[in-house]
Amino acid sequence: MKNICLSLGLVLTGLLFTTSAFGQSKGKFQDSTFTVRGVCDMCEERIEDAALIKGVRSAEWDRHTQTIRVIYKTKQVNADEIKTAIAKAGHDTDEILAEDEAYAKLPDCCAYRDGVKVH
Repeated sequence: MKNICLSLGLVLTGLLFTTSAFGQSKGKFQDSTFTVRGVCDMCEERIEDAALIKGVRSAEWDRHTQTIRVIYKTKQVNADEIKTAIAKAGHDTDEILAEDEAYAKLPDCCAYRDGVKVH
């Protein structure tokens, strides 16, 4: 009986360390939400596509709240890099504004600055 308990304890300890090792190799995921300006379904597609850089697991933009929720691997990417990628696509975030050249390339229906909304 003593040997069975000892063996079971060793197996469980081994499983614990194995699970921990696998968990660490995957890295930590961060769930963040921040503001991204846009107007329409075309904006949604552009914003989400721009956010899906290496290390980003998912990106969902909500037109009504003007927010994006991203889940990303902290060892590969950070929130500022995601915001920069979105800004390069022409959309302002809460911390990084799109350059005028990138914004100018947006279709007219996607204009959101200066209170302009074509929809």
